[in-house]
Parts: sequence; structure tokens; C-alpha cells
Amino acid sequence: MKVYFYHTQNIQYCLRRMAEGEFPSHFLYGACHLVDNGIDVVYHRSPKHELSRLKTALYTAWRVLTCREHYDALYATHYKGLELVVLLRALGLFRKPIIVWHHQPIVKSKSRLRELLGRFFYKGFDRLIFFSQKLVDDSLKAPKADPRKLVVGHWGADLAFYDKIKAELKAEQISPSHHLTPSPSFIATGKEQRDQPTLIEAFNRTGRHLILYIGINPNPNVPNPNLEAVERCEPADNIDVVKICGLLPYEIAREVAKADCVVICCHRTRYTAGLTTVVEALALGLPVICSRNPQIPVDFDRLGCGISVDYGDVEGWQRAVEYIATHPDEARLMGERGRALAEQMFNDERCAKEVAEWIKQFGL
Repeated sequence: MKVYFYHTQNIQYCLRRMAEGEFPSHFLYGACHLVDNGIDVVYHRSPKHELSRLKTALYTAWRVLTCREHYDALYATHYKGLELVVLLRALGLFRKPIIVWHHQPIVKSKSRLRELLGRFFYKGFDRLIFFSQKLVDDSLKAPKADPRKLVVGHWGADLAFYDKIKAELKAEQISPSHHLTPSPSFIATGKEQRDQPTLIEAFNRTGRHLILYIGINPNPNVPNPNLEAVERCEPADNIDVVKICGLLPYEIAREVAKADCVVICCHRTRYTAGLTTVVEALALGLPVICSRNPQIPVDFDRLGCGISVDYGDVEGWQRAVEYIATHPDEARLMGERGRALAEQMFNDERCAKEVAEWIKQFGL
């Protein structure tokens, strides 16, 4: 069997950096391990330049429909850019099954016309993979998609990638602090829906050391709202603000591996904001403090791998930070439980196995 793999990111760039050992495979949603499950892959080639959404859809449809290699199904990380192919599938003009990851819950439109169009559009999917059962449950409230098409996938980290980073740090005699010294290090990465005011206010009050990564645009003529929001909060001296530009998973992972605890403070959303940071922390065996997002498929408190804090709860964040800082043995156990969870459930190889099983269910 063979699938055509579509991604909104530049796949060739990801594969090149993976070959150099500087990019984790989970950003390709198990595609790199499909061959281990009896499925070969044709990788979509991204356009050389960024295009508008309509032009991207046209380009993608052209690539998919004119692909000279035989493939049995289309596997995608997102339907963005794939809209025309999905519509062709709904019309019965594209004959290959389409398996797609769905990042937000399916919702009912207030407009009757949009709702009817949405119901027709969702006929073009043969399998919709969600990151958590909560996303599936919320999607079932909207009568757009056939419930039989909705499944939960266990998207998780490339464990070998993070093990390699830990081995590199050990060889370089850079010992991750993980024993929680009197001045433990907390680290915050990621940019989606982050609640910087709540996080900064909590750390301003605790005086604990926070390393806060902020993605910026290097163009001086382009505003940097994330950085501006942080600066308005006036971080205290115990908070190190690190500006980064571009996608730097290897470089940032090295810094995360040196920290004592990963903190993920987000605004309320309808999707799994912060999940990438969560699976990285689990892979590195680090305790997590995370906003209580019901969409995230990890119950930190119940599983004992971290602490959940309500949205916007500055005092709750203070308590969680102080608990981690003053209970080093329990924090270490949290990290170990998180790593065990990654090995059992949230890893790229399991993700690929599940995806392969869903593809094979079509009996191609």
C-alpha cells in the first residue's frame, strides 16, 4: 500500500532537518513510520513561495491529481489547503479515501447555508482523527460529520530525538538540573494562545527563575504582538525573556532538557493549545504545570505527571510553582510518570501504527 502525504508545513525542509538530526519526526504525524507498518509514502511538495489560501488549494489539488506515482489513499495533517480535493471527494470525482487530522471540534454554523455547505464538505472525509475524546464529543454535537468517521489518535513525541538530546548534553557534561536546586528553573515555550500576563504576574510574585521564549518577526516594519504583550507586563529580574525567530525545535529542546519544569499557561480555547509542548515535556521526563484545558488528552493531576491550573488563576499558578520548587522528590516522580506515559501512549511510533490501521480498514 502507498499513501499521498499532505502537510501544511514544508515537508522537504522537515525531512532534510530530520536527516541532520535536528528535527523530531512527530511534526510529520507518524508519516515517517508508516513504512514500518507496511505503507509506503509519497510526500507532497510544498510551493516554493507562500501563497494565498485559494492559490494553495489550487496548487495542492494540481499536485495531488497529477501525481505520477500510484497511491491508494490521501493522508493529511490538516484540511487547510486541501479543500478542493475534499470537495472533489464529496462529489465522487476523487476516488481515493481521505484521512485527515482535525484540530478543532466540528461546530454547527449559525447560517443555514453555511451549515448545509459544511455538511456536504464533510462528506469528503473518510476518516477524521482528533487529538482527544473531548474534541470528538464536542464534534458529535454538530450534525456535520458521520460519527463512524470520527476517531481519537494518540499524537506524541519522537522519543529517540529527545533521548539523543539528553545523551548529547550528558556527553557535553551539561547536566540537566532536574534535581530541583534551591533555584529551580522553569521554562515556557510555544506561542499559540499563551496567557503571558497571568504567567508573568505569577512568577513576578514568586521570584522563581523562569525562562520565557517569545517568537518574533525579524522585520522591523512588522509588529510583534507577543513580545509587546510580554513587555507590557514588565517581567521582573527573575524572568529571562528569550526572543526567537523561526522553527527551532532542536535548539529549543536542548534548553528545555536543561530545565526543571515545563510551564504552559494558555487562554481558554476550543482546541489542544499547548499540546506540542506537553508531549515534548513528557518525552524529556519533566514535570508539567499546565492550564486546565479539557481538550488536552493528558489529565496531569490524575496521572501524577504534573499540575493543572484554572485559566487566569494567578494565585493557582503561584501555588503550583512553589509546590514544584519545594517538593523535588515528587517533581522528579512526576517527570518519570510523564516519560512512562510517553512510552506507553504518546509517541510517534504508536501514532503511526494507529494511522496505518485506519488506512488499512478501507481494504485497499
